[in-house]
Amino acid sequence: MVKVLDGDSIEIKRNGKVHTIRLYGIDTPEYKQAYSNKAKQFTKRLVNRQKVNVVEKDIDRYGRIVALVESSGQLVNRELVREGLAWYYSKYCLAQPLCGELKGLERKARKEGRGLWRDENPISPMDWKRQQKKY
Repeated sequence: MVKVLDGDSIEIKRNGKVHTIRLYGIDTPEYKQAYSNKAKQFTKRLVNRQKVNVVEKDIDRYGRIVALVESSGQLVNRELVREGLAWYYSKYCLAQPLCGELKGLERKARKEGRGLWRDENPISPMDWKRQQKKY
Protein backbone atom coordinates (compact mmCIF):
# COMPACT_ATOMS: atom_id res chain seq x y z
CA MET A 1 0.00 0.00 0.00
CA VAL A 2 1.25 3.47 -0.93
CA LYS A 3 -0.22 6.74 0.29
CA VAL A 4 1.00 10.05 -1.13
CA LEU A 5 1.39 12.72 1.55
CA ASP A 6 2.74 15.43 -0.74
CA GLY A 7 4.91 15.67 -3.83
CA ASP A 8 8.04 14.37 -2.16
CA SER A 9 6.69 12.26 0.73
CA ILE A 10 4.81 8.98 0.70
CA GLU A 11 3.83 6.30 3.17
CA ILE A 12 4.32 2.64 2.44
CA LYS A 13 3.25 -0.41 4.36
CA ARG A 14 5.91 -3.07 4.68
CA ASN A 15 5.76 -6.10 6.97
CA GLY A 16 2.64 -4.72 8.64
CA LYS A 17 4.32 -1.42 9.56
CA VAL A 18 3.78 2.01 7.99
CA HIS A 19 6.96 3.84 6.93
CA THR A 20 7.19 7.48 5.86
CA ILE A 21 9.45 7.94 2.85
CA ARG A 22 10.98 11.28 1.84
CA LEU A 23 12.18 11.32 -1.77
CA TYR A 24 15.94 11.68 -1.94
CA GLY A 25 17.65 14.59 -3.66
CA ILE A 26 14.59 16.68 -4.49
CA ASP A 27 12.24 19.21 -2.92
CA THR A 28 8.70 19.82 -4.14
CA PRO A 29 6.55 22.86 -3.32
CA GLU A 30 5.05 22.97 0.16
CA TYR A 31 1.35 22.77 0.97
CA LYS A 32 -0.27 26.16 0.10
CA GLN A 33 2.64 26.93 -2.25
CA ALA A 34 2.12 27.19 -6.03
CA TYR A 35 2.41 23.80 -7.78
CA SER A 36 2.15 21.85 -4.53
CA ASN A 37 -1.00 20.06 -5.62
CA LYS A 38 0.34 19.40 -9.13
CA ALA A 39 3.45 17.75 -7.66
CA LYS A 40 1.31 15.66 -5.32
CA GLN A 41 -1.02 14.57 -8.14
CA PHE A 42 1.93 13.69 -10.37
CA THR A 43 3.44 11.53 -7.62
CA LYS A 44 0.04 9.87 -7.14
CA ARG A 45 -0.15 9.05 -10.85
CA LEU A 46 3.26 7.37 -10.68
CA VAL A 47 2.77 5.32 -7.51
CA ASN A 48 -0.99 4.83 -7.10
CA ARG A 49 -1.86 1.12 -6.93
CA GLN A 50 1.70 0.21 -7.83
CA LYS A 51 4.34 -1.79 -6.07
CA VAL A 52 7.22 0.52 -5.36
CA ASN A 53 10.87 -0.26 -4.92
CA VAL A 54 12.46 1.79 -2.13
CA VAL A 55 16.23 2.23 -2.01
CA GLU A 56 17.09 3.75 1.35
CA LYS A 57 19.78 6.42 1.34
CA ASP A 58 19.42 7.96 4.81
CA ILE A 59 17.14 8.71 7.77
CA ASP A 60 16.28 12.39 8.21
CA ARG A 61 15.95 14.36 11.44
CA TYR A 62 12.21 13.58 11.52
CA GLY A 63 12.83 9.84 11.39
CA ARG A 64 11.67 9.48 7.79
CA ILE A 65 13.43 7.14 5.40
CA VAL A 66 15.09 9.23 2.69
CA ALA A 67 15.06 7.12 -0.46
CA LEU A 68 14.95 6.62 -4.16
CA VAL A 69 11.51 5.36 -5.14
CA GLU A 70 10.90 3.38 -8.32
CA SER A 71 7.47 2.66 -9.70
CA SER A 72 6.74 0.85 -12.95
CA GLY A 73 10.36 1.20 -14.00
CA GLN A 74 10.47 4.96 -13.40
CA LEU A 75 12.45 6.74 -10.70
CA VAL A 76 9.84 9.03 -9.12
CA ASN A 77 12.53 11.42 -7.83
CA ARG A 78 13.87 11.92 -11.37
CA GLU A 79 10.47 12.28 -13.04
CA LEU A 80 9.35 15.07 -10.69
CA VAL A 81 12.44 17.12 -11.58
CA ARG A 82 12.09 16.31 -15.30
CA GLU A 83 8.48 17.58 -15.28
CA GLY A 84 9.43 20.82 -13.52
CA LEU A 85 7.60 19.90 -10.33
CA ALA A 86 10.61 19.68 -8.02
CA TRP A 87 13.90 21.36 -7.33
CA TYR A 88 17.12 19.39 -7.35
CA TYR A 89 18.06 19.62 -3.64
CA SER A 90 21.75 20.48 -3.87
CA LYS A 91 22.21 20.73 -0.10
CA TYR A 92 21.30 17.08 0.44
CA CYS A 93 21.81 15.43 -2.93
CA LEU A 94 25.32 14.02 -2.87
CA ALA A 95 25.06 10.65 -4.64
CA GLN A 96 26.71 10.73 -8.04
CA PRO A 97 26.02 10.37 -10.91
CA LEU A 98 22.31 10.72 -9.99
CA CYS A 99 22.60 14.18 -8.43
CA GLY A 100 24.45 15.52 -11.44
CA GLU A 101 21.67 14.13 -13.61
CA LEU A 102 18.99 15.78 -11.45
CA LYS A 103 20.82 19.10 -11.66
CA GLY A 104 20.87 18.81 -15.47
CA LEU A 105 17.19 17.85 -15.60
CA GLU A 106 16.28 20.89 -13.50
CA ARG A 107 18.32 23.13 -15.80
CA LYS A 108 16.51 21.68 -18.84
CA ALA A 109 13.05 22.04 -17.22
CA ARG A 110 13.86 25.68 -16.39
CA LYS A 111 15.03 26.38 -19.95
CA GLU A 112 11.89 24.77 -21.41
CA GLY A 113 9.55 26.46 -18.92
CA ARG A 114 8.08 23.20 -17.65
CA GLY A 115 5.88 23.02 -14.55
CA LEU A 116 6.73 25.56 -11.88
CA TRP A 117 9.39 27.03 -14.17
CA ARG A 118 6.55 28.65 -16.15
CA ASP A 119 6.36 31.20 -13.35
CA GLU A 120 8.62 34.20 -13.63
CA ASN A 121 10.31 33.70 -10.27
CA PRO A 122 9.37 30.45 -8.50
CA ILE A 123 10.29 30.35 -4.82
CA SER A 124 12.03 27.24 -3.55
CA PRO A 125 10.31 25.42 -0.68
CA MET A 126 13.26 26.21 1.60
CA ASP A 127 12.98 29.97 0.90
CA TRP A 128 9.18 29.83 1.11
CA LYS A 129 9.34 28.24 4.58
CA ARG A 130 11.78 30.93 5.73
CA GLN A 131 9.39 33.64 4.50
CA GLN A 132 6.46 32.03 6.34
CA LYS A 133 8.38 32.11 9.63
CA LYS A 134 8.78 35.89 9.33
CA TYR A 135 5.01 36.40 9.55
